[in-house]
Amino acid sequence: MIRFFSLSLVLFTFANCLSNGFAEERMNVLFIAADDLRPELGCYGKSYIKSPHIDKLARRGMVFNRAYCQVAVCRASRVSLLTGLRPDSTEVWSNGSRHKHFRDHLPDIVTLPQQFKKHGYRTVSFGKIYHGAFNIRNGWNDTASWSVPSWFPDPRYYYTDKGVKVAREVFAKKTKATDAKVDDWVNHFVLGLSHEAPDIDDDVLQDGQIAIRGIKALRENKDKPFFLALGFLKPHLPFIAPKKYWDMYPPEKVKIASNLFAPKNATRFSPTNWGHPRTYTDFPNKGNPSGELTRELTRGYAACVSYLDAQIGRVLDELDRLGLRDKTIIVLWGDHGWHLGENHIWGKATNFELSTRAPLIVVDPRMKAAGCKTDALVEFVDIYPTLCKLANLPSPEHLEGTSFAVLLDQPDLSWKTATFSQIPNKGYMGRSIRTSQYRFTQWTQKNKLGGIELYDHKSDPQENINIANDPENAELVKQLTDQLKAGWSQAIPTKEK
Repeated sequence: MIRFFSLSLVLFTFANCLSNGFAEERMNVLFIAADDLRPELGCYGKSYIKSPHIDKLARRGMVFNRAYCQVAVCRASRVSLLTGLRPDSTEVWSNGSRHKHFRDHLPDIVTLPQQFKKHGYRTVSFGKIYHGAFNIRNGWNDTASWSVPSWFPDPRYYYTDKGVKVAREVFAKKTKATDAKVDDWVNHFVLGLSHEAPDIDDDVLQDGQIAIRGIKALRENKDKPFFLALGFLKPHLPFIAPKKYWDMYPPEKVKIASNLFAPKNATRFSPTNWGHPRTYTDFPNKGNPSGELTRELTRGYAACVSYLDAQIGRVLDELDRLGLRDKTIIVLWGDHGWHLGENHIWGKATNFELSTRAPLIVVDPRMKAAGCKTDALVEFVDIYPTLCKLANLPSPEHLEGTSFAVLLDQPDLSWKTATFSQIPNKGYMGRSIRTSQYRFTQWTQKNKLGGIELYDHKSDPQENINIANDPENAELVKQLTDQLKAGWSQAIPTKEK
């Protein structure tokens, strides 16, 4: 009798596990980040950009046409995405926020990769996932997120004769190095030229090295559930890619932005001082870059995108070769956008569309709408709960995003009514919402209102004219002000509230 009861209990437990999905093979996650990547790819309708590998990935998954980061700077955007919290909760609003590390404020927070690690996944990271491309530069990585220590590429950027010469000069001036030590620049984060086209192999540069490590990790972990994070550095400045990628974009065919001017009626908080681009030796310390430099930087950005695309393609080809395609969820995301002179801005760190909108492609082999695009408004803070849902993991209670997993089967569902972004500037906080038609931004310091912006994307997709102060828009401004004040929790899909 006891033996029969024990056998029955075993059979019951086994059947219960099957019914709850525990016997199913767990899905892997390939988590691919790109730095400063605009949604300017073939799969986003930009045929002048050569991105065949990412376009191929998009045909297997879903392209999110309207995905937005929470803050358009590297550190704050990535901390928000990886913790599943919005900037006011992380208290990381910029690259220089008051906390040295997000765990100074949130010591026990469970990050996205850490949640997978807690549930039996091997979590591995190469390159820039948290902010900081080089481990010798800062301590902004998060060791609790990973099963093994993260790997970062060497910090050397320059390889042309001119690039090396300038880098040596910058390093010598900065460190007062002697001639005997001046070549130590290769081991330091040295910013010289804003762009160059060295005639070198892909693997000499950091992203080629990240691809190599990613391929090796796939081979080593193919028989166990993994969360593999690859943080590619391009197309971040300096715009350096092997010469063959520059050759894809002949100078005479490169089209520069048509709106190299500040939006009409913009507030004093709207623009930036182009702080990062101006740290490079060939970019002017004040005023506009020349027409020739504008064209070369635009060309260099495109070359870096194509170089990035090739490295991603190598990793995806290896995933397929190893037979892992049908059991791997893939997420490709850019941490925020970038201005190439549009809105009279070079760089990011704004609330404009070009800063806050970034590419997002999700592939799940089980999805029903593979090859589709969606216009649903989604946010990067939504990625954490989405991956938990797709991998059948519990979502931590602290999350401030909404899973969009259902969109992979039903891309036309009515979804969020707005996304929320913010950025500090000149002592004010700019809080911005993007609805299906409008972008509305308020600049405040405590309870003091410094300015407002309203852009109608139906008539002004480039955000060239701020119409917030037009009398005929008073009611619309009030409506959007109320929507911004109500916050993100009131913008989520009705059935998710």
